[in-house]
Amino acid sequence: MRKISIIVPCYNEEAALPLFYPVAKEVLEKLPDDYEIILVNDGSRDKTLEIMKDLAEKDPHVFYISFSRNFGKEAAMYAGFVNAHGDYVAVMDADLQDPPALLPEMIKILDSGEYDSVATRRENRTGEPPIRSWFAHKFYQIINKISDADVVDGARDFRLMRREMVDAIVEMSEYNRFSKGIFGWVGFKTYWLPYENVERVAGESKWNFWKLFKYAIDGIINFSLVPLTLSSWMGIFMTGVSFIMLLVVIIRKLLRGDPVAGWASLICVIIFIGGLIMLSLGVMGQYLAKVYMESKHRPHYISKESNIPDIKKID
Repeated sequence: MRKISIIVPCYNEEAALPLFYPVAKEVLEKLPDDYEIILVNDGSRDKTLEIMKDLAEKDPHVFYISFSRNFGKEAAMYAGFVNAHGDYVAVMDADLQDPPALLPEMIKILDSGEYDSVATRRENRTGEPPIRSWFAHKFYQIINKISDADVVDGARDFRLMRREMVDAIVEMSEYNRFSKGIFGWVGFKTYWLPYENVERVAGESKWNFWKLFKYAIDGIINFSLVPLTLSSWMGIFMTGVSFIMLLVVIIRKLLRGDPVAGWASLICVIIFIGGLIMLSLGVMGQYLAKVYMESKHRPHYISKESNIPDIKKID
């Protein structure tokens, strides 16, 4: 019998998880397939782990993995991919912003044999601050222009994939992960399923503006060399401008014999060029930091406890 694996990353979801489970359970029970729900506790500080253990004791379809600390959602998803046994594998959040009711339609699309993945995208961002929505739209525009990652505007992590695609994602074992980019980079044919935005059923979002900004920067650096290229061209441009200005100063001195005035403007130019240099060094530093972290070969996550018999604790 075919199996469906549902991966649910959780961080401080004690309010949402008890509401998510019965909704997902009701949908999965109506399917003709076997299924498993893999709950990944990403170092929660509330009672999320206790709720997971209670659900696992009552339902043999529920499995949990608990990290030794908070490793981030990317690590939680990767842990789920590594330990999922399903022929179809889905990722969804516990806050019900990813409606489990879409699963039957997603399975039907995959069963058609035309697609390898069914991904969801929000048609709107109802309930989200306008400034956050504007930055999100700009991020998707930028990353699609400067990288080879196919990231659709409004894309969610909520998607259903065939086993072959999941295996390809697991093989991309880089430490610095940006799953939205990885999903597009591995290829495979994806069907985009639009749906109306749904607000959290309980609890608070763990993604504030600063965290989302850092996540966007990570995504751009992980999938594009354009920032480095821009730094190089900016250096060439400023060198050319400096050379031209030097010629102007020399010619003015030879023809008119007066010194160049403008101490204040000179200081502004120095500060401006110094800022560009620091910006370029910062960009290069980000890439070096990524290489440094990759070279350490640290595990993506460390599992402290789990009820999965053959779990890969370190990967």
